[in-house]
Amino acid sequence: MEIMMLNGQDKLKEVTQLMVSLERDLDGNLLSSSQRVQILLKLRQHGTSPANADPIYSKKGMETLVKYGADGETPDVRRAALRCVANALLLDPKMRQIFVDTGYGGKIAERLKTDNSEDEMVISRILFLSTYDTTMDFEKLINENSLGNNINNQLARHAKQFPKGGKKALPQIDELALTDTLKLVFNISKLYPDLAVTFTPSIPHILKIISRMEIPAQPLDGLISYLINSLTVLDLEEKKGRHFESNPLFPTFNQNCNVDKLINILDQAVSLYRPEELETKAIPLLHLLITIHELAPEGPRKYMQWLLLPEDSDRSKPIGHSDTLSSKLLRLSTTPSANLKTAISELMFVLSGKNAENLTKNIGYGFAAGFLASRGLEIPQNANEAFATNTDPEINPITGQRWDAEPKDTGPPMTREEKEREAERLFVLFERAKANGVINVENPVAQALREGRLEELPDSDEESD
Repeated sequence: MEIMMLNGQDKLKEVTQLMVSLERDLDGNLLSSSQRVQILLKLRQHGTSPANADPIYSKKGMETLVKYGADGETPDVRRAALRCVANALLLDPKMRQIFVDTGYGGKIAERLKTDNSEDEMVISRILFLSTYDTTMDFEKLINENSLGNNINNQLARHAKQFPKGGKKALPQIDELALTDTLKLVFNISKLYPDLAVTFTPSIPHILKIISRMEIPAQPLDGLISYLINSLTVLDLEEKKGRHFESNPLFPTFNQNCNVDKLINILDQAVSLYRPEELETKAIPLLHLLITIHELAPEGPRKYMQWLLLPEDSDRSKPIGHSDTLSSKLLRLSTTPSANLKTAISELMFVLSGKNAENLTKNIGYGFAAGFLASRGLEIPQNANEAFATNTDPEINPITGQRWDAEPKDTGPPMTREEKEREAERLFVLFERAKANGVINVENPVAQALREGRLEELPDSDEESD
């Protein structure tokens, strides 16, 4: 239905007349279902801008629309009314508490028991917006109005839409509905942590969707980001009671399947996004991988270490210089993006068994030192100590590269003056690192001077002739 757009006083006049028609209809049942739908659709269009739509954005207007949304005699009436409500809650935050004050939140939550994704989308969106700055009692909605069961059933319904080995794309309305429901799960669990256990039964459904969906061209945008976000706030450790015989993160048919998919998403993401984008987009995934490694049995834990830590093949170059995922992550750990840097370093630390020497062996002294210092952890006094038990001692402890793979200097030998300038440069760099708290060991140049392994050159070239 095409609705002519009005502005100014003309719009206000029509909105007022339409709302009066609905209010009278509630008292006297004066309209047919099709007439109610037509009026509600016009109001929905007018309500997309609060300007000159005051009767919609009012206490009485909200009460009227919510009654149609909860008690309307047909799905079309209820749906059209709830879309008006959702618009109002989105565009005017003050309307959210007004909606809660109608007392219809419970009935709306019960309406989430539906197989229609359009209904699911608008109801989940209304309840999601009600998590912000309102007195909505979500515990009551869960205990008395079946909100938790209805949400879990929706996620189970959507999981069935992802066939095994299939490439079938989710219809847009289903994707929008699933997205709004996941946002609702996240906000309830984040804002009311004691209620998060309500959604534990949905963990397998969320993992199933992630494992079966294709990684999109923007790997951390859209639906996949909401799936990952929701897992970060749910009880993956089953701290609040056992729900499963075995952890759904590591299914018996393939313990590595979820780990493999999540790391594949991370690999594509770090190849595509700029560091400043990853600063927000990648943090939930990195934290999720840290949690999973902490919970993982030995097989998946070793598998994660194999995929995320530098391999022996990486040692042909200084660590961080190859094109592997571990090298990309290590390079990102040196960016100015503070949250990204911390999350990657934390992941590498956890993969190294939370052991300073193992971390240094795995990623090299250069990458490890700053993180260990920031955590207040003791740095190996001599980088070689971190490699003392290494089965391959022919590794440069600073860069992590094999000594025999390091480039050979084929140029003429350094003059004494060049050696002194290089020693001075290293001395200054080392002292700066100590001053910044990155390292806390004796300057090797000063140590060499003290032990007589460096000689002072004369003050001028003439004196050295």
